[in-house]
Amino acid sequence: MKPTTMDLDRLLANAQAAVAPPPAPRKIWEIRTEEQAYAKLRDKTHQPTNRYGQKIDLIEHTEGLFPVGRSMFINENPAVGTNPNRNKQHGFFFTADNCIGCHACEAACSEKNENPPHLAFRSVGYVEGGSFPDYKRMNISMACNHCDDPVCLRGCPTKAYTKHTEYGAVLQDPETCFGCGYCTWVCPYNAPQLDPVKGQVSKCNMCVDRLEVGLKPACVSACVGNALDFGVIENIPENREQAKVEIPGFPSPEITHPNIRFQQIKQLPDVMKRTDSMPVKYHRDEDGRYRTAIDQKRGQEPHWNFTRLSSRENPLVLFTLAAQAAAGAFALQFVGALAGVPGFSAFAQSALYAPLVIVEFLLVAFGLFMSTMHLGKPKRFYRGFNNLRHSPVSREGLGIAVFVGGLGLHTLASLPGNAWFQALLQAVIGVDVSAAAQWPAVRAASTVSGGLALAGATGGLYYMVKCYRIKARPFWNHWQTATAFGGSVLSLGSLLAGAVVLSTLAALDQPRDIAALVFGSLLTLGLAIESIGHVAHAKAMGTAEHEGGAAYYIQSTTFGKTYHLRNALLGVNLLLAATLLTVLAAEGASAYTLAGWALVGVVTVFTSLVSRALFYVLVIPTTMPGAFFWKNKAFEEHARDIGLANMPQVGVAPLRH
Repeated sequence: MKPTTMDLDRLLANAQAAVAPPPAPRKIWEIRTEEQAYAKLRDKTHQPTNRYGQKIDLIEHTEGLFPVGRSMFINENPAVGTNPNRNKQHGFFFTADNCIGCHACEAACSEKNENPPHLAFRSVGYVEGGSFPDYKRMNISMACNHCDDPVCLRGCPTKAYTKHTEYGAVLQDPETCFGCGYCTWVCPYNAPQLDPVKGQVSKCNMCVDRLEVGLKPACVSACVGNALDFGVIENIPENREQAKVEIPGFPSPEITHPNIRFQQIKQLPDVMKRTDSMPVKYHRDEDGRYRTAIDQKRGQEPHWNFTRLSSRENPLVLFTLAAQAAAGAFALQFVGALAGVPGFSAFAQSALYAPLVIVEFLLVAFGLFMSTMHLGKPKRFYRGFNNLRHSPVSREGLGIAVFVGGLGLHTLASLPGNAWFQALLQAVIGVDVSAAAQWPAVRAASTVSGGLALAGATGGLYYMVKCYRIKARPFWNHWQTATAFGGSVLSLGSLLAGAVVLSTLAALDQPRDIAALVFGSLLTLGLAIESIGHVAHAKAMGTAEHEGGAAYYIQSTTFGKTYHLRNALLGVNLLLAATLLTVLAAEGASAYTLAGWALVGVVTVFTSLVSRALFYVLVIPTTMPGAFFWKNKAFEEHARDIGLANMPQVGVAPLRH
């Protein structure tokens, strides 16, 4: 076919483009001629360090690792801004006395970033106190604080976060994010926003494109009451006299060293209350600082609320329990056989050893699948290993992946010694592989792969605990998390392995008393460890005056009857297990004793599910007060109850993930 005139024109244009010089970088941000003076940055000097000892000159802080004039590639534009302070740490300044709660900053931010109605990088909430006629209200406008120690950056498994030398901005790439939401857990300020529609996180970007041309962020420029300001950190704006690091409702700055400063001069009541559903209020101490306290908004009456145990974190309930049960079961059967414990050695030679490993493999694989389905973008699960240097999520994932791989290899190494596999090969292809089980290479492969699986499980479980030791979630940040997870490893692992091993020994007419004693002892130990952790946790949270104490209050009221039922069942189960263990040690593994252990097992599974569901449902983060529509959980629950949430025009995203 002959080329057309259009084809020739296209080829000529391509050839000219190939030899033509690259186009000049377009302007980053078109400065409007009517831009007002209050919208322009005006910092001329800066202090050497901030109040936390961090250098404000970030080029000096990084010791020349980054070129001064490098491009930020804003909107893929290689142009470099003209701001003389572009390598200094910038931050927000909020004057609480001036904020009138008009939400203009929210609107400007959402318009600038083209956010959907159900997301807000900046939110305005408030706390209130006093009574008529001396009623006081303090509004709080909050976005990302671009912290000196951004926990979101360290926690993110995909490395979607970067703290830039330019302006000290903590920027996040939604396209790199796979929607695990861990950054929303660790951030004390509710800055990262998980979009359940797109399945990814996004957040405030400090409007770096505006900063590059000397303009303040959109939210600051839009502020009607002159409450928001912005500039090089520690520089107090004009007509201001304070630069505090906290105000009522603001979480402890020691968690992340946020780059925001406050002024709040007007006298407030001694007690300031939140207007959302969180049972937290703020008391002024002798030093004039407001500390958190429990606000018993829901009274003291306990309820069941079984249906509310189900949450978005259900996949993580199944993942953690499945991984812990599989790890405990494999450790018992592998270490017991390796140590030559009577009963375990006989089971290792049986036809059910490999099938049990396969069951454990499938169990943890199911847990990983559920964890992956919890992601906003499940197909990008492989990005979870990007931040092994910092993220406990990445390290947990690596450990569990090694565990799964080790189980698979151990299964293959165990097959030559499996009677069923030998019979199958003999029947299908007429090959006898029974001698291969004794080959040194096969036995070494079995031992090494088992050790690899054990090491992976140990590392994965350790970092599974680390994932939940979060300062922004005090209810989790207690050693009880380790006892809960460790107790599940022992109790659920003993149940799984014990059921298969003891049944196999009974079928083979092999002695099972010692094996039963081992399984019973470890199951009882697991229940005891979990119980001790719960008692200590209840004592610590029951007397705490922070968000952990608020979560305990909800546990005792909203879920009070469910919580007490769990405690009663756990206590009775532990007592029954200890009694059965005494009988087992004295009389051996009789049919009645094993039936009692079966009952213990059923109750253990039930209490484990309830405990883990409560673990996720109850946690209250150290987040900012919310009082406007979907930032207010009480309003959200009310809207969902009456059907308002089903109206798309009110800006509610479906719970897709």
